[in-house]
Amino acid sequence: MEKRVREHLVLKRHVKIFMTKFMLVVIIFLVGLIAIRRNNNLKEKINEEVYTKSFKFTKARNVYNKYFGKVLSLDKVVQEEKPVFSEKLAYKSEAKYKNGVKLKVDSNYLVPVLESGIIVYVGSKDNLNTIIVEQVDGIDTYYKNIDISNYKLYDYIEKGQVLGQTKSNELYLSFEKDGEFLDYKKYI
Repeated sequence: MEKRVREHLVLKRHVKIFMTKFMLVVIIFLVGLIAIRRNNNLKEKINEEVYTKSFKFTKARNVYNKYFGKVLSLDKVVQEEKPVFSEKLAYKSEAKYKNGVKLKVDSNYLVPVLESGIIVYVGSKDNLNTIIVEQVDGIDTYYKNIDISNYKLYDYIEKGQVLGQTKSNELYLSFEKDGEFLDYKKYI
């Protein structure tokens, strides 16, 4: 019984902290909207940063975590969920291709997500169906030559989850951070 009371008090405290953080974010957001509405130069600058350039969600999350902490600090109260699928990348051979790598895989290979993140692009690049995932570590991973119909822009996907099926027996991967392409060997 005493354990339940302690858990209830801890949960109550966490909810109170969460609500305080939430209200602060709402106030900051509303003040920002008022400032944007009154200042056209600020509106144009934000429009350029968010819509023209590639908005980095991981940087926004890091700033939020720095000043407000994690969104929910119920780590000890809520048990972590385990993914149903936990696939790993399997391929027959690899060859350097432009800014990344071309992997030989089975036809219609189910492509696993290499790291959790947010889908920031769905479309065609280099005449190949492409999904770009901004991973939680800030690296953009380009998955090319896959079926892009399963997900849409800004979907969150977990590591090991099936992203899509290859259109042939080739999968193209590239890794980019801060505008620079990275060596694929560290990531596959």
